[in-house]
Amino acid sequence: MAEEYPFNACTVPFTHQRSQSKKYYYFCFTFIFSVLYNLISDRMEVKEESEELTEVHQYQDHKTQDSFICPQCGKSFTQKAHLKDHIRIHIGARPFGCIQCGKDFTQKTNLKEHMRIHTGEKPFACQQCGKSFTQKGQLKNHIRIHTGEKPYACQECGRSFTQKGQLRNHIRTHSGERPFICLQCGKSFLHKGTLKDHIRIHTGQRLFMCAQCGKSFTRKAILKNHLRIHSGEKPFMCLQCGKSFTKAAYLRIHQHSHSQERPFDCRQCGKKFTSALQLKRHVKIHADEKSYPCCFCGKTFSMLEYLKKHEKIHTGEKPLNLIISICN
Repeated sequence: MAEEYPFNACTVPFTHQRSQSKKYYYFCFTFIFSVLYNLISDRMEVKEESEELTEVHQYQDHKTQDSFICPQCGKSFTQKAHLKDHIRIHIGARPFGCIQCGKDFTQKTNLKEHMRIHTGEKPFACQQCGKSFTQKGQLKNHIRIHTGEKPYACQECGRSFTQKGQLRNHIRTHSGERPFICLQCGKSFLHKGTLKDHIRIHTGQRLFMCAQCGKSFTRKAILKNHLRIHSGEKPFMCLQCGKSFTKAAYLRIHQHSHSQERPFDCRQCGKKFTSALQLKRHVKIHADEKSYPCCFCGKTFSMLEYLKKHEKIHTGEKPLNLIISICN
């Protein structure tokens, strides 16, 4: 007769210590990836004849819910199906493929969300402005525009953001990190999307065309902003004064005028600015960059507006007194 062991949490006897509770799970480290779906079950039996099997157990309180542990990184899940989906990240498995474009995904839900790009379906609508989205997470982020909630704050300058990804990108402005590099010209970028857009300069691709005027753009977001010129739409409104803007970036810059916040400071002279664009223009003064040449006489200028004023000398436009100091 098999020896019995009392379970210390509830005194119920079991025939073996390893079967005391379903809170115990046994994983094979050696073969976990090759026999993934066979190993992950409610109670896993480890074959004693295999010398390479390693028992990994997770114990929880007798009254708590079962937990499924990833043997690769230790992350826990309440359902074995979620663990199955997670392990695909480690092994690189993408079993769910889009029949329209061929893109592959680790989870069926991700494929379902992706298909909405092709179908145009946007089931998640904002109750305040009616704007709709393909994903629930996108709607959640959008609602923060209306509520003003910015839960992600920069530890260095205190600036806060509505999305975690925005904070991650912002931190690179402090660290100077530009991890995305163009293989053709060596130029580096803060964002992967910016690099992708930049590559189209080399290829000459302008995939996004305005149906009203025929102008084409390298990015869908630029086309979207351009269309507001035709429609007159200004969806980004300041909650303090009611002023509206065509771009979220313009609204953010405007909001600094209410708070007097100037989060962008020059490292050379300490002068502060309300926007990154203003800081960029200012830094050129220190660097004495003159990257805008006059096509008539070759004279170069540090800022585009200075060049435009200068060109009026050649074109005959008036008044000229605005640019005398620049030319002299």
